[in-house]
Amino acid sequence: MNSRGKVTSNELLLEEQNLILTNFEVLDGLVLGDIAKSIGLYRNLSIAIEVRIGDWTVYHASLPGSKPENNWWITRKARVVNLKQHSTLYERLSAEERAVNWFLENNLSESDYAIHGGGLPLITKKDGFVGSILISGLPQVEDHLLGVEVLNQYLTRKVELL
Repeated sequence: MNSRGKVTSNELLLEEQNLILTNFEVLDGLVLGDIAKSIGLYRNLSIAIEVRIGDWTVYHASLPGSKPENNWWITRKARVVNLKQHSTLYERLSAEERAVNWFLENNLSESDYAIHGGGLPLITKKDGFVGSILISGLPQVEDHLLGVEVLNQYLTRKVELL
């Protein structure tokens, strides 16, 4: 966080490096999704959660209070993560810091892509980018922070199993 209490795009890149996974397969996607669902239910969050390997949805949950539009947001966030292999919040902050229109820069439509927090890449040591975890329903920074929390819990559980 910088001196004004705001996160920078460079800090989000460092965050991504701290969230690198050993490997990631379908079972891992189910575990990751269940962690997010458990947190969401415990906190009574009106969110939708999705875990993807590439474009393949391996986990989806719509918690009480979520809405069909959350799926639209998830799809748009997933397109950004798949294209750029970075978090949606990173893409937003990077564009803001460079004072560019992300959609014009990438020749993409805002109706198809969303640079709103809540889409995070799943990156493995061996294969690099493999997929994404996507959360929708909270304010965008909270969507992102929940995704980070879920990934940290997942990584902690994997270490405990070793």
